[in-house]
Amino acid sequence: MDARLTMDSQTKTEDCLGWAARDPSGALSPYKFSRRPLGSDDVSLKITHCGVCYADVIWSRNKNGDSMYPLVPGHEIAGVVKEVGSNVCRFKVGDPVGVGTYVNSCRDCEYCNDGVEVHCVKGSVFTFNGIDEDGTVTKGGYSSYIVVHERYCFRIPSNYPLASAAPLLCAGITVYAPMMRHNMNHSGKSLGVIGLGGLGHMAVKFGKAFGLHVTVFSTSISKKEEALNLLGADKFVVSSDQEQMKGLSKSLDFIVDTASGNHPFDPYMSLLKISGVYVLVGFPSEVKFSPASLNMGMRTVSGSITGGTKVTQEMIDFCAAHNIYPQIEVIPIQYANEALERLIKRDVKYRFVIDIENTLK
Repeated sequence: MDARLTMDSQTKTEDCLGWAARDPSGALSPYKFSRRPLGSDDVSLKITHCGVCYADVIWSRNKNGDSMYPLVPGHEIAGVVKEVGSNVCRFKVGDPVGVGTYVNSCRDCEYCNDGVEVHCVKGSVFTFNGIDEDGTVTKGGYSSYIVVHERYCFRIPSNYPLASAAPLLCAGITVYAPMMRHNMNHSGKSLGVIGLGGLGHMAVKFGKAFGLHVTVFSTSISKKEEALNLLGADKFVVSSDQEQMKGLSKSLDFIVDTASGNHPFDPYMSLLKISGVYVLVGFPSEVKFSPASLNMGMRTVSGSITGGTKVTQEMIDFCAAHNIYPQIEVIPIQYANEALERLIKRDVKYRFVIDIENTLK
């Protein structure tokens, strides 16, 4: 076995084509590299689509100071199985499959054992810019194929379009996981969604599918039409309109805050009913609110990132069963740099998805 592995690594060819950033300018360009050899528990998948997430901006431009170049971004991956290891039983060649924000974990701690591998005690291995089990730096979905342990692969129902499946694997699960954890799937309750981007628009769609009364809060009146008519929200509020905000005092059971720009928290907290729940999934530079906003209303403030393998698969199946699809703009890989610039300017409705299959040559 070891001899074969050694031989494999020595004869590895750079047969994976991707687009990579070479330095903190974040400019992406074509790049050839090799994937790790297929292990007995691995799935090798041909990537057909990859969603464009703000994480791609953060790490391609070294915003956290830990980027390892060349860096191939992309952690909303959809594709088709092209090869499976000898122990793989959940997938076969030709199956539609997805990969999200992480590709490995210790598989032994209490969180891994509970199917919430994203919170692995030893740290889950990110799909890109992480350190894989063989010591190499992981490279993401802006590429022709990827090799992943089967545990971190998701079944995509055959009737669900792969282009639509990609954004579910980060944007979708980031809002679905905390919504389920806080029992927001109770028909008749009221939900506020702050920010209407890739995450926010999915929170609206899930909210409506759960039978909630959904109010969208945005700084931009230009999103009103689409929030109400395209996404099906019940109400739209420009958050700077103090009269409108006052009128909603203590009216919401839940708030999902997807805004990453800095914003005040107290005005939104005051909109929650007694024992209401405020979930933060964005990353503003600080979170500041008065203790009275929390204590006087017996409220809960909760944070969340993506989700474990169990809830991710459940979400994909839920979307397929209820015909929930992200609003996407499909782009060629050659447009990736412009797409990242537009994402920074919030000029996307509501998720870019790269057509890897037809444009990565």
